[in-house]
Formats: sequence, C-alpha cells, structure tokens
Amino acid sequence: MDTAEKLHHLLDHWIEHNDQHAQTWKEWAEKASSDGLGAAAGLLVEAVRAVGAANDALRRAAETLGAAGHRD
Repeated sequence: MDTAEKLHHLLDHWIEHNDQHAQTWKEWAEKASSDGLGAAAGLLVEAVRAVGAANDALRRAAETLGAAGHRD
C-alpha cells in the first residue's frame, strides 16, 4: 500500500471515529441540557460543531486523493 492509499484509509477511519464521538457528545449535550447544565451542554455542542468542521477538512483531503487518482 502506497502513502496515498494508506492516507485515504486513515482519513476514512478518522472521519468515522470523529462521527462516533460527535454523536456521543451530542447525546450528552442533550442530557446535560435537560439536567440544567446549560454551560456544559453548550460547550459540548461547540465541540460537535468543531469536529464537524474537522471532518469537512478531512473529507476534502480524501477528495484530493481521489481526484489525483489514488482512490481505493
């Protein structure tokens, strides 16, 4: 496996991993909010948004590999 193939595989893995964490954080933000922990809930929501932005960049990186003909 060359570097581009390995990187593409890693990018897919990181995106999936981040999505799983974001889902958990979202669930905990909802629980925190319903228990009156608004400040913590808001920060968890902020983290969900930040990981979403990170995943957008990771997806664009994967797309550049695909555009270069290195797609799995």
